[in-house]
Amino acid sequence: MQNYSDCPQVVRDFLTYHETIKGQSPRTISEYHLDLRMFFRFMKLMRDEMPVHTRLEDISIKNIDLDFIKSITTSDIYDFLSYLASDRTPDPDALHPEYGISPAARARKLSALKSFFKYLTVRTKQLEENPVADFEYPKLRKSLPKYLSLEESAALLQAVSGQNQKRDYAILMLFLNCGIRRSELVGLNITDVYEDRIRVVGKGNKERIVYFGTACRKAIDAYLEERKKIVLTDNRALFGSRNGNRITVTAVHRLVKKAFLQAGLDATQFSAHKLRHTAATMMLSGGVDVKTVQEVLGHENLNTTQIYTHIESTELRIAAEANPLSKLDFSEDEE
Repeated sequence: MQNYSDCPQVVRDFLTYHETIKGQSPRTISEYHLDLRMFFRFMKLMRDEMPVHTRLEDISIKNIDLDFIKSITTSDIYDFLSYLASDRTPDPDALHPEYGISPAARARKLSALKSFFKYLTVRTKQLEENPVADFEYPKLRKSLPKYLSLEESAALLQAVSGQNQKRDYAILMLFLNCGIRRSELVGLNITDVYEDRIRVVGKGNKERIVYFGTACRKAIDAYLEERKKIVLTDNRALFGSRNGNRITVTAVHRLVKKAFLQAGLDATQFSAHKLRHTAATMMLSGGVDVKTVQEVLGHENLNTTQIYTHIESTELRIAAEANPLSKLDFSEDEE
Protein backbone atom coordinates (compact mmCIF):
# COMPACT_ATOMS: atom_id res chain seq x y z
CA MET A 1 0.00 0.00 0.00
CA GLN A 2 1.15 3.53 -0.77
CA ASN A 3 2.18 5.92 1.98
CA TYR A 4 -0.80 8.03 3.09
CA SER A 5 0.90 9.50 6.15
CA ASP A 6 -0.56 12.92 5.35
CA CYS A 7 -3.99 11.61 6.43
CA PRO A 8 -5.39 10.81 9.90
CA GLN A 9 -5.53 7.21 11.06
CA VAL A 10 -9.25 6.82 10.42
CA VAL A 11 -8.76 7.69 6.76
CA ARG A 12 -5.77 5.37 6.44
CA ASP A 13 -7.84 2.54 7.92
CA PHE A 14 -10.56 3.22 5.35
CA LEU A 15 -8.06 3.14 2.49
CA THR A 16 -6.50 -0.08 3.80
CA TYR A 17 -9.94 -1.71 4.03
CA HIS A 18 -10.76 -0.87 0.42
CA GLU A 19 -7.41 -2.08 -0.82
CA THR A 20 -7.07 -5.33 1.15
CA ILE A 21 -10.66 -6.39 1.85
CA LYS A 22 -12.60 -4.87 -1.06
CA GLY A 23 -9.73 -5.45 -3.47
CA GLN A 24 -10.15 -2.15 -5.28
CA SER A 25 -7.53 -0.90 -7.73
CA PRO A 26 -4.61 1.34 -6.71
CA ARG A 27 -6.08 4.09 -8.87
CA THR A 28 -9.39 3.99 -7.00
CA ILE A 29 -7.60 4.04 -3.64
CA SER A 30 -5.50 6.99 -4.78
CA GLU A 31 -8.61 8.89 -5.86
CA TYR A 32 -10.28 8.19 -2.50
CA HIS A 33 -7.16 9.51 -0.79
CA LEU A 34 -7.06 12.75 -2.79
CA ASP A 35 -10.80 13.40 -2.52
CA LEU A 36 -11.01 12.80 1.23
CA ARG A 37 -7.88 14.86 1.83
CA MET A 38 -9.39 17.78 -0.05
CA PHE A 39 -12.65 17.48 1.88
CA PHE A 40 -10.99 17.47 5.29
CA ARG A 41 -8.70 20.33 4.32
CA PHE A 42 -11.80 22.31 3.38
CA MET A 43 -13.45 21.42 6.68
CA LYS A 44 -10.36 22.52 8.62
CA LEU A 45 -10.28 25.81 6.74
CA MET A 46 -13.93 26.48 7.51
CA ARG A 47 -13.74 25.44 11.16
CA ASP A 48 -10.36 26.83 12.27
CA GLU A 49 -9.33 30.45 12.62
CA MET A 50 -6.68 30.32 9.92
CA PRO A 51 -5.27 33.37 8.10
CA VAL A 52 -7.61 34.34 5.27
CA HIS A 53 -4.90 33.78 2.66
CA THR A 54 -4.35 30.14 3.69
CA ARG A 55 -4.18 27.82 0.69
CA LEU A 56 -6.13 24.59 0.86
CA GLU A 57 -3.05 22.68 -0.25
CA ASP A 58 -1.05 23.91 2.78
CA ILE A 59 -3.45 22.62 5.45
CA SER A 60 -2.53 19.57 7.54
CA ILE A 61 -5.31 17.15 8.48
CA LYS A 62 -3.26 14.73 10.58
CA ASN A 63 -4.93 15.80 13.83
CA ILE A 64 -8.48 15.10 12.64
CA ASP A 65 -10.12 12.52 14.88
CA LEU A 66 -13.43 10.72 15.15
CA ASP A 67 -14.99 13.51 17.23
CA PHE A 68 -14.24 15.98 14.45
CA ILE A 69 -15.78 13.63 11.88
CA LYS A 70 -18.88 13.13 14.07
CA SER A 71 -19.44 16.90 14.05
CA ILE A 72 -19.73 17.04 10.24
CA THR A 73 -23.28 17.82 9.12
CA THR A 74 -25.23 17.64 5.89
CA SER A 75 -24.88 21.42 5.65
CA ASP A 76 -21.09 21.01 5.68
CA ILE A 77 -21.32 18.57 2.77
CA TYR A 78 -23.47 21.04 0.82
CA ASP A 79 -20.93 23.80 1.50
CA PHE A 80 -18.15 21.57 0.17
CA LEU A 81 -20.11 20.67 -2.97
CA SER A 82 -20.91 24.36 -3.45
CA TYR A 83 -17.21 25.18 -3.15
CA LEU A 84 -16.39 22.53 -5.77
CA ALA A 85 -19.04 23.84 -8.16
CA SER A 86 -18.25 27.54 -7.84
CA ASP A 87 -14.87 28.27 -6.26
CA ARG A 88 -12.50 25.33 -6.68
CA THR A 89 -9.75 25.90 -9.21
CA PRO A 90 -7.26 23.22 -10.33
CA ASP A 91 -4.56 25.87 -10.81
CA PRO A 92 -4.88 28.85 -8.43
CA ASP A 93 -1.55 30.26 -9.65
CA ALA A 94 -2.68 30.55 -13.25
CA LEU A 95 -2.87 34.02 -14.79
CA HIS A 96 -6.61 33.53 -15.39
CA PRO A 97 -7.67 30.58 -13.23
CA GLU A 98 -10.93 28.83 -14.02
CA TYR A 99 -13.30 28.24 -11.13
CA GLY A 100 -15.61 25.30 -10.59
CA ILE A 101 -14.96 21.68 -11.50
CA SER A 102 -17.03 19.45 -13.75
CA PRO A 103 -20.16 17.60 -12.58
CA ALA A 104 -18.32 14.31 -13.15
CA ALA A 105 -15.45 15.37 -10.88
CA ARG A 106 -17.90 16.51 -8.20
CA ALA A 107 -19.76 13.19 -8.47
CA ARG A 108 -16.49 11.34 -7.91
CA LYS A 109 -15.77 13.31 -4.74
CA LEU A 110 -19.31 12.74 -3.50
CA SER A 111 -18.84 9.02 -4.17
CA ALA A 112 -15.69 9.02 -2.02
CA LEU A 113 -17.56 10.72 0.82
CA LYS A 114 -20.46 8.28 0.57
CA SER A 115 -18.07 5.31 0.68
CA PHE A 116 -16.17 6.77 3.63
CA PHE A 117 -19.23 7.50 5.76
CA LYS A 118 -20.84 4.18 4.83
CA TYR A 119 -17.65 2.47 6.04
CA LEU A 120 -17.87 4.35 9.36
CA THR A 121 -21.60 3.76 9.91
CA VAL A 122 -22.24 0.32 8.41
CA ARG A 123 -18.94 -1.55 8.33
CA THR A 124 -17.16 -0.36 11.50
CA LYS A 125 -20.13 1.26 13.29
CA GLN A 126 -17.96 4.10 14.57
CA LEU A 127 -20.70 6.59 13.64
CA GLU A 128 -24.45 6.44 14.13
CA GLU A 129 -25.49 9.05 11.56
CA ASN A 130 -24.44 9.35 7.94
CA PRO A 131 -24.53 13.00 6.73
CA VAL A 132 -24.41 11.98 3.04
CA ALA A 133 -26.93 9.15 3.20
CA ASP A 134 -29.67 11.11 1.39
CA PHE A 135 -27.49 12.60 -1.33
CA GLU A 136 -28.58 11.25 -4.71
CA TYR A 137 -26.42 11.91 -7.76
CA PRO A 138 -29.18 12.45 -10.35
CA LYS A 139 -30.94 14.99 -8.17
CA LEU A 140 -27.86 16.88 -7.11
CA ARG A 141 -28.13 19.64 -9.72
CA LYS A 142 -31.90 19.49 -10.20
CA SER A 143 -33.04 20.03 -6.65
CA LEU A 144 -33.81 23.66 -5.78
CA PRO A 145 -31.26 24.96 -3.29
CA LYS A 146 -32.25 26.87 -0.18
CA TYR A 147 -32.75 30.60 -0.57
CA LEU A 148 -33.73 33.54 1.62
CA SER A 149 -37.17 35.10 1.63
CA LEU A 150 -37.49 38.85 1.10
CA GLU A 151 -38.00 39.30 4.85
CA GLU A 152 -34.92 37.21 5.68
CA SER A 153 -32.88 39.12 3.13
CA ALA A 154 -33.95 42.41 4.70
CA ALA A 155 -33.04 41.12 8.16
CA LEU A 156 -29.63 40.02 6.89
CA LEU A 157 -28.85 43.46 5.45
CA GLN A 158 -30.11 45.30 8.53
CA ALA A 159 -27.97 43.16 10.82
CA VAL A 160 -24.63 44.06 9.23
CA SER A 161 -22.37 45.76 11.75
CA GLY A 162 -18.78 45.88 12.91
CA GLN A 163 -15.50 47.38 11.78
CA ASN A 164 -16.04 46.42 8.14
CA GLN A 165 -19.72 47.33 8.04
CA LYS A 166 -19.74 49.27 4.78
CA ARG A 167 -17.60 46.67 3.02
CA ASP A 168 -19.71 43.74 4.22
CA TYR A 169 -22.94 45.58 3.43
CA ALA A 170 -21.78 46.28 -0.13
CA ILE A 171 -20.73 42.64 -0.57
CA LEU A 172 -24.11 41.33 0.59
CA MET A 173 -25.91 43.82 -1.67
CA LEU A 174 -23.89 42.62 -4.66
CA PHE A 175 -24.66 38.99 -3.87
CA LEU A 176 -28.37 39.62 -3.36
CA ASN A 177 -28.85 42.01 -6.29
CA CYS A 178 -26.45 40.63 -8.90
CA GLY A 179 -26.25 36.93 -8.01
CA ILE A 180 -22.51 36.74 -8.65
CA ARG A 181 -20.36 33.86 -7.45
CA ARG A 182 -17.93 34.18 -4.53
CA SER A 183 -14.96 33.68 -6.85
CA GLU A 184 -16.33 36.41 -9.11
CA LEU A 185 -16.74 38.81 -6.21
CA VAL A 186 -13.19 38.36 -4.91
CA GLY A 187 -11.91 38.95 -8.45
CA LEU A 188 -13.65 42.32 -8.82
CA ASN A 189 -11.42 45.34 -9.35
CA ILE A 190 -12.32 48.96 -8.71
CA THR A 191 -12.29 49.56 -12.46
CA ASP A 192 -14.97 46.86 -12.89
CA VAL A 193 -17.59 49.11 -11.25
CA TYR A 194 -19.54 51.41 -13.56
CA GLU A 195 -22.48 53.72 -12.98
CA ASP A 196 -25.20 51.07 -12.99
CA ARG A 197 -23.34 47.80 -13.61
CA ILE A 198 -20.27 45.71 -12.89
CA ARG A 199 -17.98 43.76 -15.20
CA VAL A 200 -17.67 40.19 -13.98
CA VAL A 201 -15.11 37.59 -15.03
CA GLY A 202 -16.77 34.20 -14.61
CA LYS A 203 -15.98 30.57 -15.33
CA GLY A 204 -13.67 29.98 -18.24
CA ASN A 205 -12.49 33.59 -18.03
CA LYS A 206 -15.74 34.68 -19.71
CA GLU A 207 -16.75 38.28 -19.12
CA ARG A 208 -20.28 39.52 -18.63
CA ILE A 209 -21.98 42.73 -17.55
CA VAL A 210 -24.40 42.60 -14.61
CA TYR A 211 -26.64 45.55 -13.81
CA PHE A 212 -27.67 46.56 -10.31
CA GLY A 213 -30.30 48.84 -8.77
CA THR A 214 -30.08 52.19 -7.03
CA ALA A 215 -29.82 50.79 -3.50
CA CYS A 216 -26.89 48.60 -4.51
CA ARG A 217 -25.22 51.59 -6.20
CA LYS A 218 -25.62 53.59 -2.98
CA ALA A 219 -24.05 50.79 -0.92
CA ILE A 220 -21.09 50.55 -3.31
CA ASP A 221 -20.59 54.34 -3.28
CA ALA A 222 -20.55 54.38 0.51
CA TYR A 223 -17.93 51.66 0.56
CA LEU A 224 -15.83 53.29 -2.19
CA GLU A 225 -15.44 56.41 -0.04
CA GLU A 226 -13.93 54.17 2.62
CA ARG A 227 -11.92 52.18 0.06
CA LYS A 228 -10.08 55.35 -1.05
CA LYS A 229 -8.35 55.42 2.33
CA ILE A 230 -7.17 51.80 2.13
CA VAL A 231 -3.94 50.61 0.50
CA LEU A 232 -3.79 46.93 -0.49
CA THR A 233 -0.96 44.77 -1.79
CA ASP A 234 -3.06 44.50 -4.95
CA ASN A 235 -4.50 47.97 -5.04
CA ARG A 236 -6.68 47.14 -8.05
CA ALA A 237 -8.91 44.99 -5.82
CA LEU A 238 -12.36 46.30 -5.02
CA PHE A 239 -12.55 44.44 -1.72
CA GLY A 240 -9.68 43.92 0.69
CA SER A 241 -9.11 42.04 3.92
CA ARG A 242 -7.73 43.19 7.24
CA ASN A 243 -4.26 41.90 6.38
CA GLY A 244 -4.05 44.24 3.40
CA ASN A 245 -4.57 41.65 0.67
CA ARG A 246 -7.35 41.10 -1.83
CA ILE A 247 -10.27 39.49 0.00
CA THR A 248 -10.41 35.69 -0.37
CA VAL A 249 -13.24 33.21 -0.90
CA THR A 250 -12.68 31.95 2.65
CA ALA A 251 -12.95 35.43 4.14
CA VAL A 252 -16.18 36.03 2.21
CA HIS A 253 -17.57 32.73 3.50
CA ARG A 254 -16.81 33.79 7.07
CA LEU A 255 -18.27 37.27 6.81
CA VAL A 256 -21.48 35.91 5.31
CA LYS A 257 -21.79 33.31 8.08
CA LYS A 258 -21.22 36.09 10.65
CA ALA A 259 -23.98 38.19 9.07
CA PHE A 260 -26.40 35.25 9.24
CA LEU A 261 -25.67 34.83 12.94
CA GLN A 262 -26.11 38.56 13.58
CA ALA A 263 -29.47 38.43 11.79
CA GLY A 264 -30.63 35.50 13.90
CA LEU A 265 -30.73 33.18 10.88
CA ASP A 266 -29.51 29.59 10.88
CA ALA A 267 -25.94 29.91 9.62
CA THR A 268 -25.72 26.14 9.13
CA GLN A 269 -28.47 26.22 6.51
CA PHE A 270 -27.21 29.10 4.37
CA SER A 271 -23.96 30.21 2.76
CA ALA A 272 -22.69 32.84 0.33
CA HIS A 273 -23.73 30.58 -2.55
CA LYS A 274 -27.31 30.57 -1.23
CA LEU A 275 -27.38 34.36 -1.72
CA ARG A 276 -26.79 33.72 -5.43
CA HIS A 277 -29.80 31.43 -5.46
CA THR A 278 -31.77 34.07 -3.57
CA ALA A 279 -30.97 36.69 -6.22
CA ALA A 280 -32.07 34.35 -9.01
CA THR A 281 -35.30 33.48 -7.24
CA MET A 282 -36.11 37.13 -6.54
CA MET A 283 -35.48 38.14 -10.15
CA LEU A 284 -37.73 35.40 -11.48
CA SER A 285 -40.47 36.18 -8.97
CA GLY A 286 -40.17 39.84 -10.02
CA GLY A 287 -41.01 39.01 -13.64
CA VAL A 288 -37.60 38.52 -15.24
CA ASP A 289 -37.36 36.05 -18.13
CA VAL A 290 -35.45 32.87 -17.36
CA LYS A 291 -33.08 33.45 -20.29
CA THR A 292 -32.23 36.88 -18.93
CA VAL A 293 -31.54 35.38 -15.52
CA GLN A 294 -29.30 32.83 -17.24
CA GLU A 295 -27.27 35.71 -18.71
CA VAL A 296 -27.16 37.58 -15.41
CA LEU A 297 -25.92 34.52 -13.50
CA GLY A 298 -23.47 33.46 -16.20
CA HIS A 299 -24.93 29.98 -16.58
CA GLU A 300 -23.59 28.20 -19.66
CA ASN A 301 -26.71 26.05 -20.03
CA LEU A 302 -30.32 27.20 -19.69
CA ASN A 303 -31.15 23.95 -17.84
CA THR A 304 -29.08 25.16 -14.90
CA THR A 305 -31.25 28.27 -14.59
CA GLN A 306 -34.52 26.41 -15.14
CA ILE A 307 -34.26 24.69 -11.77
CA TYR A 308 -35.90 27.82 -10.37
CA THR A 309 -39.01 28.36 -12.52
CA HIS A 310 -40.26 29.62 -15.89
CA ILE A 311 -41.41 33.25 -16.08
CA GLU A 312 -42.42 35.51 -18.99
CA SER A 313 -39.87 37.64 -20.88
CA THR A 314 -38.35 41.04 -19.96
CA GLU A 315 -35.34 43.08 -20.98
CA LEU A 316 -31.84 42.62 -19.52
CA ARG A 317 -31.61 46.10 -17.99
CA ILE A 318 -34.89 45.54 -16.14
CA ALA A 319 -33.39 42.57 -14.30
CA ALA A 320 -31.68 44.64 -11.60
CA GLU A 321 -34.60 46.92 -10.74
CA ALA A 322 -37.10 44.03 -11.00
CA ASN A 323 -35.29 42.36 -8.11
CA PRO A 324 -37.24 43.40 -4.96
CA LEU A 325 -33.95 43.58 -3.07
CA SER A 326 -32.94 46.49 -5.30
CA LYS A 327 -35.42 48.66 -3.40
CA LEU A 328 -34.06 47.81 0.06
CA ASP A 329 -31.87 50.55 1.52
CA PHE A 330 -30.60 50.51 5.08
CA SER A 331 -27.59 52.75 4.45
CA GLU A 332 -28.89 55.41 6.83
CA ASP A 333 -28.73 52.88 9.65
CA GLU A 334 -25.04 52.35 8.97
CA GLU A 335 -23.90 55.77 10.09
